[in-house]
Amino acid sequence: MSRLNELRMITRVAQMYHVEGLRQADIAEHLRISQATVSRMLKKAQDEEIVRTTVVSPPGTYGALEGALRQHFGLAEVIVVECAEDRDGAIMARIGEAAAHFLETTMQPGEIIGVSSWSETILKMVDNIHPMKAGKARYVVQTLGGMGDPAVQTHATQLTTRLAKLTGAEPRLLTAPGVSQSREAKLIMLADQYVRETVDLFGKITVAFMGIGSIEPSRMLARSGNVFSSKELADVRDAGAVGDMSLRFFDIAGRPVKTPLDERVIGLTLEEIARIDRVIGLAGGQSKTNAIFGALKTGVLDVLITEKFTAQRLLAMAGLAPALEEFT
Repeated sequence: MSRLNELRMITRVAQMYHVEGLRQADIAEHLRISQATVSRMLKKAQDEEIVRTTVVSPPGTYGALEGALRQHFGLAEVIVVECAEDRDGAIMARIGEAAAHFLETTMQPGEIIGVSSWSETILKMVDNIHPMKAGKARYVVQTLGGMGDPAVQTHATQLTTRLAKLTGAEPRLLTAPGVSQSREAKLIMLADQYVRETVDLFGKITVAFMGIGSIEPSRMLARSGNVFSSKELADVRDAGAVGDMSLRFFDIAGRPVKTPLDERVIGLTLEEIARIDRVIGLAGGQSKTNAIFGALKTGVLDVLITEKFTAQRLLAMAGLAPALEEFT
């Protein structure tokens, strides 16, 4: 009976603490026992499964979907956002809001932030960030050449400079096109002092926000002129590419798709992205599902921010379709 008496007392202490909301000091005084004994009993209540912790995801959040994606793809974190429509405009807005909150709540002082400035989703992120009074970043580094059509280049430049101002950082612009005309032209641009100063910061980036693109360029990137020709993109697709990060292509299994086009891109390589401590991928939508799956398979992403429709498609592609009801 001694064990039953012990469990009865543990149960009473757990009830007073978890159900009645009493402080440990009040419980100790009421039962005439020490506070250290109360603490030990509460720990014992968990060990004996008298108290069991259940986390219930509120409506509009998708803890089970996030957990399944984390486990299958080996990610540190996944954020799956609510979205009423499986439509690009709505998806980018919701993902941008979530990414802004993630940056605001996780940014560390002295952070060096890498950002691909031709991403419309990242533009939505910047639109939703509040000015930060504490935890100032050091630099915001443009990770893909930012020169192009002047009408669109303004957006890319402002994205970097606005993010720097909001985070209290110094902007480091990459004053070269994302795609040079030739390898020789690229080498000439890399010899420029200001371009070199920005490129030299690539190895010091502590957190990077990466848009994930399908083979077809985004509207912003297409309008900028920082794209390959239709013939060149067709060749990349024929080589097995399904998507890109910073104009570095990969296939559905996450393997880099190397072509001579790599020699013309002025920006981060996949190898450099992989060395960054935290890489956050932002993307969603039917047209990007294969690209996101391939990006996850590269192993360079630490965090994925997407929406519920794409999350479900990714799990189905991973062979977890029969269990989807459990995750939704």
